[in-house]
Amino acid sequence: MTDRFLSGHAACGGCAVALAVRLVLQEVGDRAVLVVPPSCIAVMMGPLPLSATRLPVLQTAFETAAAAATGLARAYRARGEDVTVVCLAGDGGTYDIGLQALSGAAERNEDILYVCFDNEAYQNTGNQRSSATPWGARTTSTPHGKPTRKKDIIGILAAHRVPYLATASPAHPADLAAKVRRARGLAGFRFLRITCPCVPGWGIADDGSLRLLRAAVESRAVPLFEVEEGRRYRITHRPAGIPVAGYLRAQGRYAHLTPSEIAVIQADVDQTWQALVDAT
Repeated sequence: MTDRFLSGHAACGGCAVALAVRLVLQEVGDRAVLVVPPSCIAVMMGPLPLSATRLPVLQTAFETAAAAATGLARAYRARGEDVTVVCLAGDGGTYDIGLQALSGAAERNEDILYVCFDNEAYQNTGNQRSSATPWGARTTSTPHGKPTRKKDIIGILAAHRVPYLATASPAHPADLAAKVRRARGLAGFRFLRITCPCVPGWGIADDGSLRLLRAAVESRAVPLFEVEEGRRYRITHRPAGIPVAGYLRAQGRYAHLTPSEIAVIQADVDQTWQALVDAT
């Protein structure tokens, strides 16, 4: 197994995004080019002329990751070169600022692999809410808890009928690696959403990310599944269905929640999980 993400990068101690980036880059192959908008990943990649990866990196504007990747993929195809163009972006650059370019690339079925490392807020600039922030989560811009729900980015992209979508977690590395390999072997637009706790933003210990992610998956708050052609759903891990309260109480961003508010989140998790089961 080849490590294409090197030591010496600038991620926080215990950063789940850094681990997820490492796992993704192990599977994309040596004939890959990375497109990275402003994000924690951009900081990890390193300032020019330094780099924390063995692969070529194009750092682009916040809103243009999918557009820049489209241009690169078409240029390599015109040259007759077999290159995998991979976007590495955060939730702010995916769910919010880059959504227009992302939707355009998906609608055109551009031949790119887009990976969103979702830590559920603008963590690189100090933990402001994004549309990926869940209901009730406290951020610097929602100090009493976010009053609206997390955007369903998988549902939005599934409506584009793209070849492949999947959710993943660095706490489940074999599942994540299998999904990257599968996406790499397909043509057209492919998208992975990888949930990654942020140590300071979520208010957890720097050795707590993977334990927390396992609780997230087993409570069904973060289900792991694939979607083919926008219609065929497949659950890749059947969780135990433990109460979501333990997952929430382990995070500082949810410390203010009352039992009745936790019950609201539990009901939403149950409803979302049942809809996923019904779709498979």
